[in-house]
Amino acid sequence: MEEGCEFRQWDDLLPDALGLIFRNLSLQEVLTVVPRVCKSWGRAVKGPYCWQEIDIEEWSKNRCPENLDRMLRLLIPRSGGSLRKLCVSGLSDKSSFEFIANNAKSLQTLRLPKCEISDSIVEQVAGTFSNITFLDVSYCIKIGARALEAIGKHCKCLTGLRRTMHPLEVIDKLSQDDEALVIATTMHKLKQLEIAYMLVGTLSIMEILKNCRQLELLDVRGCWNVNLDENLVKKFHKLKVIGPLVVDCYDKNGWDNCSDYSGSSGYIPWDFVAGDIDDDFDDDEMSDGYWEDDWEDDQRVEDVEMWFYDDLNAVDAGYDWPQSP
Repeated sequence: MEEGCEFRQWDDLLPDALGLIFRNLSLQEVLTVVPRVCKSWGRAVKGPYCWQEIDIEEWSKNRCPENLDRMLRLLIPRSGGSLRKLCVSGLSDKSSFEFIANNAKSLQTLRLPKCEISDSIVEQVAGTFSNITFLDVSYCIKIGARALEAIGKHCKCLTGLRRTMHPLEVIDKLSQDDEALVIATTMHKLKQLEIAYMLVGTLSIMEILKNCRQLELLDVRGCWNVNLDENLVKKFHKLKVIGPLVVDCYDKNGWDNCSDYSGSSGYIPWDFVAGDIDDDFDDDEMSDGYWEDDWEDDQRVEDVEMWFYDDLNAVDAGYDWPQSP
């Protein structure tokens, strides 16, 4: 950079700094716009600093399983084993979940709402999630006490669990007290527990309070069979109990956006002016196949672009229901 230059070139920034900046862009912009700005930005997008936290929860809604799996297999390897947070919804492919498990050695936060994983699959791979501190398995109707027990036994660092359900999804169940009791017996380090709309009773919740002594937040909104004595709750000085009374909000898409405690972080829209492109980066390089040669994930930028237009007019596969907290 020339001495006395008033502005520093953005392409001179270190990759880790660029990674922090690009994290505020939408997934589509990071994958299809940023790589075309300049070489250094393209290299940064392919490096691990952009992908230590992967949040495709919003993007993955309504996506076909094939494209969802392809996106995971494109992004996760880019983290270089440093993936700390992964948010994805509607996961239905067993191989996709196993792929996540095989790359989970550094994973601390895992959000898998509305995924169709089963108890047996969770039991097989729970041991690979030993470093997980926060887990969201809300609306995962195919798992139950067996899966939660496997998670509790293997994920000893777990301090936050979100297991929010919807009344229509559990209407055919007699009880989910077995899940609550498993939580009480295997997840003693929990500080945050959200089990809104689960079919649990007072005795099960009392077991959780008795065994999870570090609990700071308990969300039992919509758990109508729970009746906690206020004087008893006051004995737990650090504990905040929400519910069972529900003050709900409505979203036509049937996806949960109302919890203040979920720890989710979506992409923030961000407009930027890139400034001057690299002086040595010209149209000739593009005509020489620069992008094809530099895209080392076996996916060309143009191919990835198409993933964002796939299922564009698809109707939400979820129910038209009020939002859970």
